[in-house]
Amino acid sequence: MPHSDSTRPTPVSVLGLGLMGQALARAFLRAGHPTTVWNRTPAKAEPLTAVGAARAETAAAAVAASPLVVVCVTDHDALREVLEPLGRAVDGRVLVYLGSGTASGARETAAWAAAHGAAYLDGGIMATPPAIGTEEALVVYSGPREVFDRQEPVLRVLAGTTTHLGADHGLSSRYEAAVLSLMWNVLNGFLHGAALLTASGVDARSFAPVAARSLEMVTGWLGGFAEQIDDGAFPGEDATLTTHLAAMEHLVRESEDLGVDARLPRFIRDIARRSVAAGRGDESYAVLIDQFRTSAGADR
Repeated sequence: MPHSDSTRPTPVSVLGLGLMGQALARAFLRAGHPTTVWNRTPAKAEPLTAVGAARAETAAAAVAASPLVVVCVTDHDALREVLEPLGRAVDGRVLVYLGSGTASGARETAAWAAAHGAAYLDGGIMATPPAIGTEEALVVYSGPREVFDRQEPVLRVLAGTTTHLGADHGLSSRYEAAVLSLMWNVLNGFLHGAALLTASGVDARSFAPVAARSLEMVTGWLGGFAEQIDDGAFPGEDATLTTHLAAMEHLVRESEDLGVDARLPRFIRDIARRSVAAGRGDESYAVLIDQFRTSAGADR
């Protein structure tokens, strides 16, 4: 029995077939959406055409094939490099960008899309390619709520959690930047800790489970820290910043004694020193948010 217009799966086009773009296209295909794919290097489409995707010869043909066009390229400049030559060909389409970028790039792209008759959502993928289409994946979107609501039944096949952040197109890039900051700081902390221990003859495999358990503890602090940041009050009920600073001095000394690069712990210590010098030593660690809100130049 043929599908009615209301139940027929929405056709989707995916432009950009790197590892993430291929994962996105496969998720749409698994969910039964007719999927057209395009990449500057046509050979990258072959694994997808083998499982049912249609390959477009040009970006214009890919855009023409579907009302929903998902673009997964390096950044917003690369996105506009692909789409701007198409001009009004995007008229009436919903463009969804799922890639890295900046808030300003997202807003400029949204303005270009609107001027050419297209709706636009900017997105951020908080997952690796193998997680796409599973409960593990989180994908966030920003842009007009009504556009998101219409496309959400299709977009939800990409992730276990699909979240609309707000109308400002730049929010998804800001969230991605915040998560990257978190990720790299956690990983750098693990690597520095592993450097300390391997310099002491302890293998990193022994450290990994202790580090993972410690991260669970730290994760439990985030909600309380968020409340303090939003309330603007930082009671040092469990440990004051002065207490933390004493431990930071020990970490710097331990790194130096072992011949391990101490620049990372010195950086953390120096931020805390500035806050304590400003009279915030009796408050909680979360008070350091005020140091991060101040540019280094302005601080000096």
